[in-house]
Amino acid sequence: MPRVLLIGARGQLGVDLAAVLSAAYEIIPTTQDEMPVEDVARVRACVVQHNPGIIINCSAFHRVDDCETQVEQAFRVNVYGLRNLALAARESGALLVSFSTDYVFDSARRTPYGEDDIPTPKSIYGVSKAAGEIMLRALYERHFLIRTCGLYGYAGSREKKTNFVESMIGWARQGKPLRIVSDQVCTPTPTLELAHAVRNLLAVEDYGLYHLTCAGQCSWYEFATAIFELMDLHPAVSPVPTSEFPTPARRRGYSVLDNRRYRSLGFEDLPHWR
Repeated sequence: MPRVLLIGARGQLGVDLAAVLSAAYEIIPTTQDEMPVEDVARVRACVVQHNPGIIINCSAFHRVDDCETQVEQAFRVNVYGLRNLALAARESGALLVSFSTDYVFDSARRTPYGEDDIPTPKSIYGVSKAAGEIMLRALYERHFLIRTCGLYGYAGSREKKTNFVESMIGWARQGKPLRIVSDQVCTPTPTLELAHAVRNLLAVEDYGLYHLTCAGQCSWYEFATAIFELMDLHPAVSPVPTSEFPTPARRRGYSVLDNRRYRSLGFEDLPHWR
C-alpha cells in the first residue's frame, strides 16, 4: 500500500484527506507542531524516516490579517517551508502535493480565474502563497499544486475551532440579527469534496497547477441565506458591503476559480456549491 506523509493531519482538510485516502494508502499523520515545515533538518529527517511515496502538505500560515504584521512568519511557513518540502521530496523521489489560494489574485475582473492567469496578490498572505508557488515550481517538477477557495469542513479550522456553516447556524439559533458581507464573491468548497478530487489527481501523472473548487459562485450573504434556508432557520439578516468590516488585509471582491485543467483530464467537475 503506497505511503502518504500527511502534514497538517488534524486540520479541516487534513482530516478529510485522511478519511478519503485511507482505503488505498497508508496514512502517516503529522502536524506542523510535530514537524515544522520551516525547519529544514526536521523536514528532511521526517521524510527519510518514513520514506513516503507521497507527501501532502496541508500546513500554512493562513491567518490572513495576522500575515500583514507577521510577515516573516508567513514567509517562513508559506515559502521557505514549501522549499524545504520540495527539496526533501526531490531527494527522496516522492510526489509532493501542496495547496494554494484564491488570494493570489486581486479580483480586478468578474470572470473565473484559470490556471494560466497571472497572480497579482494584494495582501501579504497572497504574496507569500504566490511566492511559495514559484518556489515549488522552480525546485521540483513532480508536484500537484492546488489552488482552492472558501474551504469549510466538519473538523473546523484549527484556529477558529469552527467553520462558516457552523458559525452561521450557531448565530442564527441565538436569535441575534446578522450582517453578512454581500460584495465578496467566491465559491464555497467543502473539504470532503476537495479530498475526493485530490484522490482523483493522485491516479494521474499530469503534474502541475490545478484549480479545485465547487462549481458556481455566490456572495457570503447568499451562502449564509442558503444555509438558513436548508436548516429552516429564520434570523434577521442584512447584506452589507465589505467597507462595514474593515480589516488589516485587503479582501477580494471576486475570487472564483475555474477548474478547467481538472476537467480536461476527463474528470467530472466538483458539485455546485449549494
